[in-house]
Amino acid sequence: MKSLFQLCSLLMLAALLTGCASYQLGSMLPDDIKTVYVPTFVNKTSEPMIEMEATQAAIRELQKDGSLKVVGTPEEADTLLTVTITDYRLTPLKFERDMNTTADQYRLTLTAQVVLTRRTTDKVVSENPRTQGEADFPIAGDFTTSKRQGLPSAAQDLAHNIVETIVETW
Repeated sequence: MKSLFQLCSLLMLAALLTGCASYQLGSMLPDDIKTVYVPTFVNKTSEPMIEMEATQAAIRELQKDGSLKVVGTPEEADTLLTVTITDYRLTPLKFERDMNTTADQYRLTLTAQVVLTRRTTDKVVSENPRTQGEADFPIAGDFTTSKRQGLPSAAQDLAHNIVETIVETW
């Protein structure tokens, strides 16, 4: 009985190890890539100024992740992170009880095209044509102010997903 248990344990261990053979934690970037320059994101939406919030959130997220050092000029960088915000969408989630046409909670979704390239060769290191970030927010006061209050969370979620796209490529 004891040898059967040992055999089963050994088989399970072998199965686990072979199943995780190509799994890797941490940065999947080539070893020679250490730095990134992040120009202000391009905003192709009709919503003004969202690129500033999203760019700053991405820089903060890259600094927090630590896989790439953010540098101040393109000349200092191994790579360039080019991001184009392609869509800004508001989706009503919850409606007022007595007025089915008036939403009191929305989801803000930002969609972006992300490309990380080597600065010297323009060779693409990582890309994702459709990276998204989203956040839900209530309507409190006027609609414009509420949208502005939802933007930082959506930009942070987008930034997190951008960093996953470029650093944790599977």
